[in-house]
Amino acid sequence: MNRADAFTLVEKKLGTLDKQDDIKTAESLVKTLEYMPLAIVQATAYIAHRAPRCSMQQYVDKFTQSDQKKATLLDYEAGQLRRDREAKNSIIITWQISFDHIRQTTPSAADLLSLMSFYDRQGIPESLLQSPDKKEGPTSIPNRHQRSPALHGWASDQEPSDEDVESDSSMDNQFEKDVSTLRDYSFISIVKDGKTFEMHNLVQLATRQWLEAEGRQEQWKSQFIRRLDARLPTGAYENWAICRALLPHAVSAKAQRPKDRVLLKAWTSILYKAAWYFEITGQGPETQIMAEDAMKYRIKIFGRTHEESLAAIEMVGQVSEKLFMEVMETRKQKLGPDHPLTLISMGSLAWTYRNQGRWEEAEKLGVEVMEMSKQKLGPGHPSMLGSMNNLASTYRNQGRWKEAEKLFMEVMEMSKQKLGPDHPDTLGSMNNLASTLWNQGRLEEAEKLEVEVIETRKLKLGPDHPDTLGSMNNLALTYGHQGRWEEAEKLFMEAMEISKQKLGPDHPLTLISMNNLASTYSVQGRWKEADKLKLEVIEISKQKLGPDHPNTLTSMANLALMYSNQGRWEEAEKLEVEVIETRKLKLGPDHPDTLTSMANLASTYRNQGRWEEAGKLEVEVMETRKQKLRPDHPNTLTSMANLALTYRNQGRWEEAEKLEVEMMEMSKQKLGPDHPNTLTSMANLASTYSFQGRWEEAEKLFMEVIETCKQKLGPDHPSMLGSMNNLASMYSVQGR
Repeated sequence: MNRADAFTLVEKKLGTLDKQDDIKTAESLVKTLEYMPLAIVQATAYIAHRAPRCSMQQYVDKFTQSDQKKATLLDYEAGQLRRDREAKNSIIITWQISFDHIRQTTPSAADLLSLMSFYDRQGIPESLLQSPDKKEGPTSIPNRHQRSPALHGWASDQEPSDEDVESDSSMDNQFEKDVSTLRDYSFISIVKDGKTFEMHNLVQLATRQWLEAEGRQEQWKSQFIRRLDARLPTGAYENWAICRALLPHAVSAKAQRPKDRVLLKAWTSILYKAAWYFEITGQGPETQIMAEDAMKYRIKIFGRTHEESLAAIEMVGQVSEKLFMEVMETRKQKLGPDHPLTLISMGSLAWTYRNQGRWEEAEKLGVEVMEMSKQKLGPGHPSMLGSMNNLASTYRNQGRWKEAEKLFMEVMEMSKQKLGPDHPDTLGSMNNLASTLWNQGRLEEAEKLEVEVIETRKLKLGPDHPDTLGSMNNLALTYGHQGRWEEAEKLFMEAMEISKQKLGPDHPLTLISMNNLASTYSVQGRWKEADKLKLEVIEISKQKLGPDHPNTLTSMANLALMYSNQGRWEEAEKLEVEVIETRKLKLGPDHPDTLTSMANLASTYRNQGRWEEAGKLEVEVMETRKQKLRPDHPNTLTSMANLALTYRNQGRWEEAEKLEVEMMEMSKQKLGPDHPNTLTSMANLASTYSFQGRWEEAEKLFMEVIETCKQKLGPDHPSMLGSMNNLASMYSVQGR
């Protein structure tokens, strides 16, 4: 039944719908009942009989509470409703009459419907329904650090005898007959692709109610779980297409925990594999939901120290340091301190420390893992290279560019020799090295590596692989920092469109591309386009990841920054305060991201001339960064620059100059004399000299900045143009 006919039926039973609210409620009612005529007739008869104590909205609310509520409403014996002859039978009774006839005439079709009732009602592939051709034992699922086994076909609980085995052709014919029977009764429908099926939610519910009443629910639940477990692959990238198609059925399986202990193993493997896919595609909340149940019941089945339990604990541990620690200690005791799985656990804990900004702990553990990996596995082993890569990342996050560069370079060269120049791990190390060069302002070297990585990944992995898309984003960022906005925009746009098609509009990588493209619009002053895109990113992030997810908060911070650049101070401040408060609660007051958001709010205060508020925040950020990151960390130097700017705007020249000189000297030592940050610090000091009327000192510094920018960054780079503008302004003040 279509929407118009459904509305006509509702009005026939309940009267004309005049009010807008009634129309909306009726829309909700017929949609909830999936436009099934009999369901609508029964619902409206129930509402009319109970009025005014039952309204359409109250019926919808009751109906959507639970399956039990649905069953109660659908099974309401409408013989009581004598004034409504059409409603003399309940949905359940009407369904059962048809189902009983199918059971008598085509038992296999009734079996097929019983099986289908456990899947998600949409997108049920034929591969999950066809009879298997061989027996398979309980599934043993690898953890994420092992190779995935080939997929096997599902087998039934009983070994078929020779007489029971039919030819493939005969089985196919019977399957087609069963499908045709169920279609004739409107129990199922076939999607246009001809290979997947759908069924009404109410039909599913009625079928499961009957199976429960007949004591056959566990029998068919067993069939459902075994088939799904056998067909659902691991979360590795090559399986993503299958995972996406089967994931709704895995979600359905979560709510259908079996009683049988052996079957429970297969059920936990479904949850674990689904969590694996969620984790690798950046869907944190869904990962935790699936992994926690997998962990809970694997511990019950195998015990807490069994490797399958540890794999599930480790999955949950992605969001829990305590669990990572437990896995590491258990593996040390059971397997030894230098066992590969123990080293993986140690590396995972170090990774957690790094994400929390606990650099010293991350470094200490990272060095330990690297040294033991060298001794145990050898200098060229992939796991050892991975530990070196992780330690280098810790150095990079601390702004220790040279140490990071040295390690990344070593990893890249060894990977080329041991794994080959186009191996994914080799390309990953090249990408990391490029990022470190980028951090040092060596943009041409970074660009050269990034182009090489993109081209190789396109050939080896395909243009729509997540790693390829990530590389495209990195190169586009490099173009942006070189002031090559058109090239950056084109690449961001391409990455975004491919990511939308391949990974979905709400995938984290898609959102990153959208956010980067919006920032490119913003830099070019295309505020409307940027605003629209950034708001879209925030809304999707809130819905998909949650309002306090790090990616959501980053998107909000980026929007606030754009508002600030537009002079929309109140909107910027409101967002920045919200981000700060959430980050303090979720990450802690001294986490790097929290400090960044505090620095952004201070800038908003400064831009409004609220010097005291800005200065107070900037001092707090600077001092905390000195303690947490060291005095010469790039972020600490940025804090010093911001505070100096506030002092300068207050006319506190000596304090500003002292900070700027200190910052410039450290920047030269740490980043090099021609790094963009060093040049910025020199330009800031020159401006301070200029404001004090110290023209010669200012001119000398401005000229040095301009010449270095010309050579290193190009004649049209924003930093060089800014310095030229400042020098011209100074000449103007002098009347030159």
